[in-house]
This record gives sequence, C-alpha cells and structure tokens, in this order.
Amino acid sequence: MFDAIRDNKRIAQVILGILIIPFAVFGLGSYFGDGLRSREIATVGGTSILESEFDSALQEQQQRLRLQKQPGEDATPDLLNSREWRQAVLDQLVARRALALYSRDMRLTVFGGQLQQALASVKDFQENGRFSLERYQASLAQMGLQGLTPAAFEARFAQDLSIQQLMDSIISSPPVARSSAHRLLMAELEERMVREMRFPVAPHLSNIKIDDAAIKKFYDDNPARFELPERVKAEYLVFGEVDIQRAYRDWPGERRVRHILIESSPESDAAARKEAEEIAVALRKEPDRFPALAREKSKDPGSSGAGGDLGYVAQDGEMEPSFEKAVFTLKQGEISDPVRTRYGFHIIQVTTIHKRPLDEVRDEIVAWRRKHEPVQGFEEKAARFSDMVFNEAPDSLQPAAEAFGMEIRRTDWIDRGTVVLGEFHNDRLVASLFEDDALKQHHNTQAINVGPDTLVSARVLEHEAARRVPFEDVRGRIEAQLRRAEAMRMAREEGNAVLAALDRGEAVNHAWGMPRSFQRANSFQRPSQDFPPEAAEAVFAASLEQLPTRVAAMLPDDAYVIYQIDSVMHPSIDDNDQRIAVMAKQYGLLLGQSDFESFLASLRDRYKVVTKPVTSKE
Repeated sequence: MFDAIRDNKRIAQVILGILIIPFAVFGLGSYFGDGLRSREIATVGGTSILESEFDSALQEQQQRLRLQKQPGEDATPDLLNSREWRQAVLDQLVARRALALYSRDMRLTVFGGQLQQALASVKDFQENGRFSLERYQASLAQMGLQGLTPAAFEARFAQDLSIQQLMDSIISSPPVARSSAHRLLMAELEERMVREMRFPVAPHLSNIKIDDAAIKKFYDDNPARFELPERVKAEYLVFGEVDIQRAYRDWPGERRVRHILIESSPESDAAARKEAEEIAVALRKEPDRFPALAREKSKDPGSSGAGGDLGYVAQDGEMEPSFEKAVFTLKQGEISDPVRTRYGFHIIQVTTIHKRPLDEVRDEIVAWRRKHEPVQGFEEKAARFSDMVFNEAPDSLQPAAEAFGMEIRRTDWIDRGTVVLGEFHNDRLVASLFEDDALKQHHNTQAINVGPDTLVSARVLEHEAARRVPFEDVRGRIEAQLRRAEAMRMAREEGNAVLAALDRGEAVNHAWGMPRSFQRANSFQRPSQDFPPEAAEAVFAASLEQLPTRVAAMLPDDAYVIYQIDSVMHPSIDDNDQRIAVMAKQYGLLLGQSDFESFLASLRDRYKVVTKPVTSKE
C-alpha cells in the first residue's frame, strides 16, 4: 500500500521537501546566488528558472542529506548524480514556481504579524532559542553582499509563507475512518505461505558463446556507454576554513551526561541542597553507584529509569546556563558539586567526551562559532576575497592566498558533470570550472558559497576533452554482459515452460522448496532479507481468488523463480490496537499527498511548463 513512499526514500524526501519553507531548513544559502551568468533551464507561465537556481537547489538538498545522515553513512551516494535525483529537484523548483504564480493570481497575502512570527521562528535569527535582532540584522547585511536586499528577502520569505499556507490547506485531508485503517492494517500484516522453484542463471553461462560481430555491434550501438567525460585538474582556495579549523580546535565536542535531580522549593531548599551534597560526596567515593542512586533518588522522570543518562549533549544553549556551564567544565568521570537550576539541584557526571571529525560537524562548528565567537568583519573580508580572485588578480590564486594566509590546494581529475571538488559537494562550483573563462583563459572562478561562512574559488590547471574508451579495453566487459543477458533469457525461457506445464496440471521434473511465510515490508515488521524486492512485488500482486496460485519473477543476475502461494494468514487485530491509529495517520498523509500531486498537475496545465532534459551526472 505504501510502497511508493518507501521505495527510493531519498528521492521521496526531496519531493516531500517542497512542503517545507526552504529558508527554515537550509538557512541563508537558499537566498544567495548571482544568476548573472546563468542560463534558462525551465519556464513556468512565461517566467524563467535559471541554472543557478537549479545548482543552488541541488546544493541545498545535498546539505539536507548531510544533516540527516547517520554516523558512518555516506551522505552523497551515487543517487546524487542520478537523473532521477536531479529531475526530482527540478520538478520541485517548477512546482514552487507554479504555486507562487497561483498564490499571486489568487492574491493570497501574509499579514505583518504572521510574517514577524515566522521570521522569529527561524533558528538562524535566534540566540539561545529567542529571536535576536542583532543576528537578524547581521544576516541581512550578509545577504546584501550577495546581491539580495533586505526588502527583497522579506518579500520572498512572505511569498514562501503564503505558498506554505496554500499547501497546508490542500494536504489537510479529513481523518481516515478507523474501520478503513483497520482493514489497511490487516492487509499490511497479511502473511502468505510460499514455495519456490528456482531456475538458476549460472548453469547456462558455460554453454553461451558470443561472436566478435555481436560484441562490436553492441559497442557501436551504445557509444554513450563507453565515453569518458571531459575532465580537469584544478587548484582552489577555501575562504573561511582557517577560522573554522581554529573554532573546531576550541569546540568542546559532545558529552554524554548523566545526572541526579533533587527537587527543591523555597521551603525545602536547604534540605535539598544538603541531600545533593551528601549524594555528591558518596559518589566521589563510589562512582559506580551513580546509576543505582539515580534510579533511587532522582526526580527526573525522563532519565531516572535509565540511571540518570541524558545521552549526548552539545554546547548549543538548549540547556539551562548553569547546567551547561557545569557539563562543559567537568572532566570525564568527574562528579560535580550540586548545580542549581529552576528544577532543583543536580549532581552531574560526564561519562564520555566525544569529538566527531570536522567533515561531519562543519555546520555545527559554524553555528557554535557564531554563538561563542562573534565574527567581526567577516562580510567585509569575504567581499574583499571575492573581489581579489575575480577582478584584481583573475589569473592566479597566489595573491589571495598570501593576502589571507591560506594554502592553495590541488585536486585529482574532476569529470564534467560530477558534484565533488576536494571535500565539497557543489554542482555550481564544479560547473564553473568548465565555463569558457576558466577553461580557455585559465581565470579563477567566482568565489562560490559552498556552506556557512565558507567560499571557494578554483582555477583549472589541466584539461582533457571527452574521449571514447577503445574497443579492446571494454571488449571483455561487453562479452560478459551479453553472456549474462543471454543466460538470463534462457533461464526465463526454461522457467516459463515449466510454469505453463504446471498450469496445465502436468508433472514436471523440478522440486519445490520448503514452504516459507512472507510478509509485506511495512512500518511494523520487515520481511526476511532473503525475499528480494522483485519477488515481493510479484507475490503480493498475485490474485488470491483461487489457491494455490503461481507467479514468476526474474531475480537479476541470479535466477528465474516460480513462486506458489499455498495459503494466506490474516492476523487477529484488537479494535484498541495502537497500530490502527498509526495506519490511519499514514494513510491520511498518503491521501493528502495524492490531493497535492493532483493540484500540482492542474497547475502545470494552467501555467505552461517547458523544461530542458535532465541527464545523470554519472
């Protein structure tokens, strides 16, 4: 039922991301961009969407993935270079433009109070969780350097807010009936008893011979598959990196903390302090008793059951100042004196001090630096750097490197169409190296914003044009591919012959495997990992009007498999099962998304949309 949302999860996040005001997610970067040297990539209702907007949107989505990634997970998989990903981002831009035009035509407006409230909720404008006029004004000043006036920013923000309100009104669907949710949950938890009959690909491979003419024909018919892209080697400067690295050295990291809370009131203050002091003394003698005493003594219901554990915390102003100061003063393992907050007295212990690599916490370091080390004159220095690399000394990065005390870095080969230069993932930065000014004149690129407080300018050192891989270099790979395709065809043909015989009621010389129970992938339980997606799609799409029933699926590079569904089991679900409410919410979201997609389709008809083809960057 919900496969459309679960499949291609990363792409779905981009598509659904349109439901969020971009500034609130991505920060100031989405409002920057010169657009002066951009070309048109789409038109909506006669208005242009420029390549610079597309590049900026790609960068924002990449940043979003970095913020969402789990420790050790690759934040920029091959998906970021795929045509599907890039098309989803372009579709998002087209949809936002169509929504903006509709909002304008319907004269939807945002009142001043709504705008002020929305601006105050943006974290980039907050200090210790509250709106800061100084940070707001500093942000507007930085926008001014990027060519966006405060008035233009507020107008765009108001437009985004009106679009958000429009979308909210469309996706708000009526509550899903509990009986409907109950039936959907039954379907999601349904189990099917399945046996399988396999026709492997491997045994056919040894009997397949591919002649040279077929291999050469495949090479000639598919030139794009064997073309090496244009590429360059470059050098580059990172403005702001020195300050960020210094801030990282000063950053205290994240600390795993546990505490014991002794509640107090004006009447019990002295007694509570005394009890907290006694606990601190006892724990210094026997630190291992901390979890037990937390369970026994702590009045914090959220952590006492876990031995006082609060998990990892950062110096981000989310805790009360006295508590945060104590946490980031303590050494690992040290027991604090009683710390007073509005809740009472805390005995605190830092159990672990952890400092993730800079590449993983760059954005957090910038945010921490802004709070704890106000940056004086950054805007002026950034403007000076930009002018030097692009106007004053466009033929070399050396003058800027000497002026700002930076190291010139060098890259290996960079293919046209990739998104990576050094440690940065940025379409616009890489694309700038392949512009005529950079390739033919060897001029520095513009200083491009690649992240908070970070600009990069690059210069081409070497250039190679696109070229085709020689036939002999790929001959073996093509032969293996054609042999595999033919073996898969033969396995499918063999399996289909057996399937037809079974359907006629004839005996076959193949054995069924042992019966196994399979269930759809859903929010409540996942099926066995040895049940591939292709098999699941075939088995759960099969009609159950008459059992047993049989379906078949080709498992890529493995086998052609016939699945026989012998029986179906439905779970017993109580009317008070909490999963019914979860299913109702999920289905409501699906209905809202469907309504919204239908509305977007009508807008594409209302405002003529023309887009250039989007290709992969592989």
